[in-house]
Amino acid sequence: MLDGQRLIDAHVHVPVLGSVKPAWTEWARQFGRDGVIEEIWAPDGTPRPAALDRLFAAEGVDTALLFCEYSPLATGYQHFDDLLPLVEQNPVRFRPVANVNPHLHHPIAAELTRQLELGAAALKLHPVHGGFRVSDAALYPAYSVLVERGVPLIVHCGTSSFPGSTNANADPVFVDTVLRDFPTLTVVLAHGGRGWWYDAAAFLALSRENVWIELSGLPPKRLPEYYARFDLARLSRKWIYGTDWPGVPGQARNARAIASLVPADVVPLVWSQNASRVYVGL
Repeated sequence: MLDGQRLIDAHVHVPVLGSVKPAWTEWARQFGRDGVIEEIWAPDGTPRPAALDRLFAAEGVDTALLFCEYSPLATGYQHFDDLLPLVEQNPVRFRPVANVNPHLHHPIAAELTRQLELGAAALKLHPVHGGFRVSDAALYPAYSVLVERGVPLIVHCGTSSFPGSTNANADPVFVDTVLRDFPTLTVVLAHGGRGWWYDAAAFLALSRENVWIELSGLPPKRLPEYYARFDLARLSRKWIYGTDWPGVPGQARNARAIASLVPADVVPLVWSQNASRVYVGL
């Protein structure tokens, strides 16, 4: 709990360091809290589940969604199965999120189903790092699984500075194509259109009941600037709190900063209630 309210961090990365490229660890050191790598990761590069649990408890995070990623073109591999020891440490605080890449997983529906049956609360796609567009027909069998099971889709919707990224793939226009063909699919726009697409992301979220904006990687003080063309009090009702941890100095600090921007009755929505509505099992 943070200030007497539930807090869900809907965007967290805790890979085995040996499976990701050096640029990922450099990013975590540059943007994260001083000493976080040494505090949470053992010398062999594996995360320490108990240490992560303690840190998130101290930050007031009741539940965290743990991401994986299969992106050899950019950041490397964050294997889904590497998340399971963290979930075993505290299944209430930690929930895994599935990830597939149409260049790597065949048949894609089978791999997605495997990860969902291991407890995944959503499917995250990373078109920028993975080198594909979410409108690729090869992903449609996965979307059919999501619709059938009532599982949401998270899409990386924003620029990335990692070498090997293809930022054009983050354009929300490709999400709009998916929604045309799967109109009941719930979609979360991670990073909220960061870079070039804030207006498009906000428009999608306000025009479709089943589209949400997730705030990871966005400095809270810049949100009024990023969404200056929209009524922030209205738009914030479609926000989901997330940090992109460990690339953030502090989860509690970010949450409080966001709370200062929105009406008091919206704070519980952003901190936890929207996420509880969207993600499976929260």
